Amino acid sequence: MDDPVSVLAPSLPRPHMMRQQWRDLSFLHWAVDPATVARFMPPGVRPDVIDGRTYVGLIPFRMVGAGFAHGPAVPWAGTFLETNVRLYSVDDTGRRGIVFRSLDADRAVVVAGARAVFGLPYRWARMRHRQVGAVHGYEARLRWPGVSASSRIRVRAGAPMPAGPLERFLTARWGLHVEHLGRTWYVPNQHPAWPLRHAEVLDLHDGLVESVGLGHLAARPPDHVAFSDGVPVEFALPRR
Repeated sequence: MDDPVSVLAPSLPRPHMMRQQWRDLSFLHWAVDPATVARFMPPGVRPDVIDGRTYVGLIPFRMVGAGFAHGPAVPWAGTFLETNVRLYSVDDTGRRGIVFRSLDADRAVVVAGARAVFGLPYRWARMRHRQVGAVHGYEARLRWPGVSASSRIRVRAGAPMPAGPLERFLTARWGLHVEHLGRTWYVPNQHPAWPLRHAEVLDLHDGLVESVGLGHLAARPPDHVAFSDGVPVEFALPRR
């Protein structure tokens, strides 16, 4: 039986591996048929669904103060911009999580380290975030061999958003699934419940979703949009 969806994180296994803060996040989501993304799941993992649909997420944000669990933030690589394209997953043990199709960041050393150690699909990009009042603008242009793609997003954050069933499904994720070194791994995390806000997309020109084999989803308006000022996050060691 799959774990219930809950905004309360389960106890994080020890030892803890790292901590970071996710700030100024915009959540753009498109509903899709689960069959269209099943091929992207690692062995032992399938698309997670709600009301017969699963979702593709495009999430730009600021990473702040990343560091090891019991040490200071890494001064030369702990704060950077990131945009990820993600899918929603559940494994054969019932653990719900996320499968990343891409994680684009503007720190080359972070990209290299995360790809080598965890097998995560990080890509190096030139990125920018600008805030004017309640409007957040994000820009990304890949600097990655063999791939040409860019993204421009502007979102206006609004009033607090109550967390209904879909919001909980999309944000109450307590780990990620990744295939690395011939095995499927689960990396647990924990953080407070997301403080979500209503949001309006003012501008969207994105090629990142298409660049990872998910078609022209971003050519149409997202099915769900939200914003969050952010949360602190902790990660535990990967588990098979």
